Amino acid sequence: MKNKYMPTAISLYLNYFVHGMGVIILAQNMVALSKQWNTNTGGVAIVISSLGIGRLIPLLISGILSDKFGRKPFVILGASTYLLFFAGVLLSPSITIAYIFGILAGMANSFLDSGTYPALMEMFPDSKGTANVIIKAFVSGGQFILPLLISMIVSLNLWYGWSFILCIAILILNLLFMVTVGKFPKIVNEQNESSDKQDSLVQKNKNLGSLWIDGTLFILYGYVSQATFYLVSQWLSQFGSEVAQMGNTSSHALISYYSIGSIVCVFVTAALAKKAVKEIQFLITYTLISFIALLTMYLFPTALICSIMSFVVGFSAAGGVMQLGLTVMSSFFPKAKGTITGAFYTAGSIASFTIPLFTGMMSSNLANIWLFDVIIALLGFVLAVLITLRYRKIFGKI
Repeated sequence: MKNKYMPTAISLYLNYFVHGMGVIILAQNMVALSKQWNTNTGGVAIVISSLGIGRLIPLLISGILSDKFGRKPFVILGASTYLLFFAGVLLSPSITIAYIFGILAGMANSFLDSGTYPALMEMFPDSKGTANVIIKAFVSGGQFILPLLISMIVSLNLWYGWSFILCIAILILNLLFMVTVGKFPKIVNEQNESSDKQDSLVQKNKNLGSLWIDGTLFILYGYVSQATFYLVSQWLSQFGSEVAQMGNTSSHALISYYSIGSIVCVFVTAALAKKAVKEIQFLITYTLISFIALLTMYLFPTALICSIMSFVVGFSAAGGVMQLGLTVMSSFFPKAKGTITGAFYTAGSIASFTIPLFTGMMSSNLANIWLFDVIIALLGFVLAVLITLRYRKIFGKI
């Protein structure tokens, strides 16, 4: 708490609390929005898909520009763009206009990522992994709170837009703080140090990894780690219902176990990080656990096994392993934190587009979809092993 950047860090986390709400707010208000836009729930689903497109458009270039111009402008730009999304959806008379604002929401997410992840790593250089993983807790918190809020709004017969207004209010207050008070560390090449000290800093922060070897490994890991938990989040309930022969309520409860696991992982990771457990150790351990858990569900699809392993998969695959992967990547490329953030999450965004295409072709056999995820998780573990070997070669002991 003595860190002078702590107030700014809390503000950064609050942006992701709102982002957590923003990711699901259209789906949670699907009936009301379909009436407003004179369409059906399928039309609203089309608008929801625009968030993924918007996220992919600026991600890589915004990361590069974040390294050049600093983190704060992109955090402010992300929060401002999210404001346009929440206000625009409320005012949109059709799905065409709403689709445009949905694209803005995806772009806002990219802008926030490009500024926030590098900023947190620079604010907390001795606990970068923990700082980044906590983002996941705030996203999950927003996704947990919003359904409860909307249930209350519905039960009180209030206007659906109050959920959007809450997000707008938090963002406005957060923006005012960020613009007037928020403090960010200077990027190394912007520091006004003496020439000797500056040379030392540059040497200390030079890129140590190979762009082609390590860069390729991490880009592939970004794709695979996103694909692993994205596939689970989309098909877990159906797998429980059709393959494990669970009832409707029990199969939907699997998602709850999965979400609880992801939140628990954040706190476990933070606690272990204080005991000097390194990010690279988390990376290979969590990736192995997720592979074993998915394989166990595939081989023994019973109600009990699925319930337990849903928690385990949420813990190991959705509890911040992507953030840990990015943190490890930043140690290989410390002078390009914004650029690598953009590249890493671009790979994840591509996974979000392509995985539904692959699984859609296998939708007639859910067991095959799960086997596909097992293979992806195995590939993730192989990549984690290769990254660990490269880490040991460059940095020595793990």
